[in-house]
Amino acid sequence: MVKVLVLVLFALLSLSLSSQESMNTYISWKEHIIDDSITGPEDLEGSDGLVMADLDKDGYLDIISVHELDTQYGVPKGYVRIAWGSQDPFTWTSTTLVSGSEAPSAEDVDVADADGDGWLDIVIACELAHLIYLKNPTKDHRQIRWERTIPESTLNRGSFIRVFFADLDEDGKVEVITANKGGENASGSDSPLKNVSFYKLPKEPLMGNLWEEVVLTKVKVPINSQPIDLDEDGDMDIVIGSRGEARILWMENLGNLNFKEHEINLSKNLPPGSWLTGFNMDYQDLNQDGRLDIVSTVWPHYLVALFQPEDSSMSWDTEVIGSIKPDQLVSVSLADIDSDGDFDAFVGSYSRGSRDRDDESNENQALGSVAWFENTDTGWKKNNVLRRKRGMYDKWIPIDLDKDGDLDFVGTRGNSKPYDGVIWLEQVRSKILLPTFKQARNKDSKSVPFID
Repeated sequence: MVKVLVLVLFALLSLSLSSQESMNTYISWKEHIIDDSITGPEDLEGSDGLVMADLDKDGYLDIISVHELDTQYGVPKGYVRIAWGSQDPFTWTSTTLVSGSEAPSAEDVDVADADGDGWLDIVIACELAHLIYLKNPTKDHRQIRWERTIPESTLNRGSFIRVFFADLDEDGKVEVITANKGGENASGSDSPLKNVSFYKLPKEPLMGNLWEEVVLTKVKVPINSQPIDLDEDGDMDIVIGSRGEARILWMENLGNLNFKEHEINLSKNLPPGSWLTGFNMDYQDLNQDGRLDIVSTVWPHYLVALFQPEDSSMSWDTEVIGSIKPDQLVSVSLADIDSDGDFDAFVGSYSRGSRDRDDESNENQALGSVAWFENTDTGWKKNNVLRRKRGMYDKWIPIDLDKDGDLDFVGTRGNSKPYDGVIWLEQVRSKILLPTFKQARNKDSKSVPFID
């Protein structure tokens, strides 16, 4: 009997090992540079928001990225760059779409067919200034200057931090949703109320004097204004973050461009010393109750799931997914990283020291790190990827860029001149344990061990 049990256990162990090998158990990451100050402008830095879309209809996704040029705050210029895709994910041709004072501290970007001509246009939010809209030229995309306008009603407003296209009234035309932060360094509960708005666009969006602003609500230091069908009734609602009030709320779409404001109250307190601003959020039904949930960065260190209640008047239950302490969490993207059928969370942090040199800092300061939280049957497991003295990993797009069957991540890196720019992290599956991260450059900001 004992012999039979031993044979059974051996068979099960062999099956388990064989299964792990067939699944390529180990995951590591390889960094690739798409755009930086070597391949692009020498002063390229402060890389921030990005989106991917096929702008020229050649069948390949392009990357539209914005760059603040913010080694020091207050520099009144910026870049908007396009990395043109090709059949080869390792080959990109980058061009400058906007530069200088047209895009002061360019912070965020989105794309949509705003004029109904079948081609994707671009809108940009500038943290030191205005919004700017660019019309797709439909041909010669890389050679000619795209027509553009700065809507008059966005001038002299201090700072626009986020911008999105969405068709809010389902009439086939998009609106522009944006948060007017007010100032680049705006913060605190004593800040004045500022607009979270959408703009109704004229038939020709290049007529910037005809953009009509509709104020959704006013909050202190609005930091997000993200369109998402939160109640999943078929139209786009808007989730808003307020840094000055340390809270998020949502605007329910009632139809015909009418909205109802709802508080998002939490059922229990967040970890001591932390605050919810909604700066970066992602959305999935994590507990499979049929309702969309929110996963949000919670400054300074935490990633938290907020579970949508049955009724909008009820409090939202919360779960701390994890922490990247002592680093300052800045970005989150939900995706099935390990291909096991559920959603994991890929995150990046914001280094707080010098942006153009490695400080003589200790490991307990907020440094630039990347990690992912694995969704397991027994809870969330943190997997470290990289940690450097300098880096701000502000945005991630999950995509199987090399088409090998697993998800990679395209993102931006700031706070680390001269290494700022656009990168992609290739996921590598292996049957043997490899180093967790392989950097692209021979020389980079100093790597520092994680503190777990």
